[in-house]
Amino acid sequence: MELPFKKPSKKYQPKGLTVLYDDKDIIVVHKENGLLTMASENEKEKTAYFLMNEYVKKGNSKSRERVFIVHRLDRDTSGILVFAKSEKAKKYLQSEWENFTKNYCAVVLGKLKNKEGIIESYLLENKMFKVFSVKTASEEAKFAKTEYQVIKENIDYSLVNIKLHTGRKNQIRVHFADIGNPIVGDKVYGKKDKGYKRLCLHAEQLTILHPFTKKEITFKAPIPVYFKQFFNEKNTSK
Repeated sequence: MELPFKKPSKKYQPKGLTVLYDDKDIIVVHKENGLLTMASENEKEKTAYFLMNEYVKKGNSKSRERVFIVHRLDRDTSGILVFAKSEKAKKYLQSEWENFTKNYCAVVLGKLKNKEGIIESYLLENKMFKVFSVKTASEEAKFAKTEYQVIKENIDYSLVNIKLHTGRKNQIRVHFADIGNPIVGDKVYGKKDKGYKRLCLHAEQLTILHPFTKKEITFKAPIPVYFKQFFNEKNTSK
């Protein structure tokens, strides 16, 4: 479906976000890494949610315009983020979220034994808010399924395309750590190497059904240039 594009006003363009699509029902943005989706105990205003509420109000403090959170991206994950403009649109998108197609890309450490495959486990969160895999389901442990394909590799790194079949907290990061190929720059589930500029995980493509028209729409956010720097010609074996 070809998208109508409402060009965002430069005056109210939110820092750290690029507006990809904007209509009366939804607004879709490309979030930079380092920006929270929503407020935490330590940060209330430097979030995508706060900035997008300011954006739709266009400087009018009395405006009733607002956005609703549909899903989240980790602070250090970049890529496509969708907000609804009504409670009805939010409920529809969240109810259908598992059926939408969500593709990520990531740079992981090392070469993968299998160049394509599926990683499955049950994910559990401990009291320190760290997620880990367990073998059996429980009320707390939720099933998670991650499909992947290696796109490019060299001696030290692999670029993988990822399709999420479930959307659990830190799912991709935990699953690639589980198979011994943690995501580059992951200080929680990978190697605490301070030499990397960022977590190399990016929400690259999202296909949804529009909450009003019910037509399929695909949004894309280009792979970050930084990811490509790991695969120059002299080191690339694929």
